Amino acid sequence: MRRIDSRANDELRPVHISLGYQAFAEGSALIELGRTRVLCAVSVEDRVPNFLKGEGVGWVTAEYAMLPRSTHTRTPRNPFSDRAAGRSQEIQRLIGRSLRAVTDLAALGERTFTVDCDVLQADGGTRTAAITGGYIALFQGLYKLKKQGILPSIPLKSAVAATSVGIVNRDKLLDLCYQEDYRARVDFNVVMTDRGEFVEVQGTAEGKPFSKETIDALLSLAESGIKQLFEVQKRALEELH
Repeated sequence: MRRIDSRANDELRPVHISLGYQAFAEGSALIELGRTRVLCAVSVEDRVPNFLKGEGVGWVTAEYAMLPRSTHTRTPRNPFSDRAAGRSQEIQRLIGRSLRAVTDLAALGERTFTVDCDVLQADGGTRTAAITGGYIALFQGLYKLKKQGILPSIPLKSAVAATSVGIVNRDKLLDLCYQEDYRARVDFNVVMTDRGEFVEVQGTAEGKPFSKETIDALLSLAESGIKQLFEVQKRALEELH
């Protein structure tokens, strides 16, 4: 099957991360993944949620939203539908879990790091792009606190990135754009650390169940793409040095 943008089945869309995209955020990054663009910004507060007060540990959380014309038709700025709210909550929880998985929360002190992920343009893969770009924004925020002497080191245990894989017709494809995503009969979102560990695997079938062999093949395809994303992250963070 010829892909809509002529990529090979195991090829990522062109990806670029711009570090420090917003001047006033403690950390920020714009990630561009093909036509998908997500702005990630980190804010730091000297407080934690009530359930962590007095525990001496910090918290990393995320919020996710789509701008009104990030898609082909306008999305209301404050959608109140259960479906829209549920999707945003699911995605921001995924982003938060992914970033907490690689953060030493005990080393943050009683501080909350909120990662805002705003979709400027959506062409598939917004949640995985938000995780990949959110890590860069979080790293920059932690780096700034270390430079200011607030933190003794950058309390990140590893890098984290994410991508999508799926089956369209009979082809296993890496990094699905929207046109491929809505036609996929199997669709996975995969989050991994640069230690080769899985943080989360979300996989669904549309109509026909899939085999364990299919899972293994798709996870291997995702891992190959995520390794490339780690290299993009490393290049972006070189600007800090």
